[in-house]
Amino acid sequence: MPKSLRRRSLREKEAKQLLLEFSRNLRFDAEKIFGLDPRVEIVETHDLEVFLVNGKPMMVRFNNVLFPTLIFDKVLSFLPQIVVDMGAVPHVCNGADIMAPGVRRITGKFKESDPLLIIDERHGKPLAIGLALFNSHSMTEIEHGKIVKNIHYIGDKIWKFIKDQ
Repeated sequence: MPKSLRRRSLREKEAKQLLLEFSRNLRFDAEKIFGLDPRVEIVETHDLEVFLVNGKPMMVRFNNVLFPTLIFDKVLSFLPQIVVDMGAVPHVCNGADIMAPGVRRITGKFKESDPLLIIDERHGKPLAIGLALFNSHSMTEIEHGKIVKNIHYIGDKIWKFIKDQ
C-alpha cells in the first residue's frame, strides 16, 4: 500500500449514501449489519478507497466498483459463490482470474459485473472477491475461458492493508 494515505471521516449524509449504495448492490439491510448510526471513515490512496465502518475495514472502492473486503464475514454470506477446485487455489491467491475448468460449483443468481465470493472446495474458505463476466445462467453453460475477474484476493495490497489496521 502506498505511503500517501489520506484518512478522514465521512459526513453523515455521505456515509448514509455509501451504505445505501453498498446494501443495494449486495441486496441486504445495511441497518441490520451496521447499526443505526455507524461511524464511517475513508482511507484514500491514488488508486483505491478503503472504508472503515466503526473502525474496521469493511469495503473498498477500486475502479468505481464498491465491494466488501474478505474480512467482512457478515456480508460475504450475501454474495453468490463460485467454488473452485484445489488446483486453482494458488493461482487465485496470486491474483489470477477464475477460469471455467477450475469451477466446481456456482451458487446464487447474479448478473454480469456483480461481485462474487470465490471459495475453495475443500475447506469452504474465502479466497477472493471477483466480478462476474457473465450472468449466473450463462456461466453454468461455459466450459472454457475466463468467467470471473479477480479484484481482491488473500495476500493482495488491500489484504495487507486491512490486516495492518
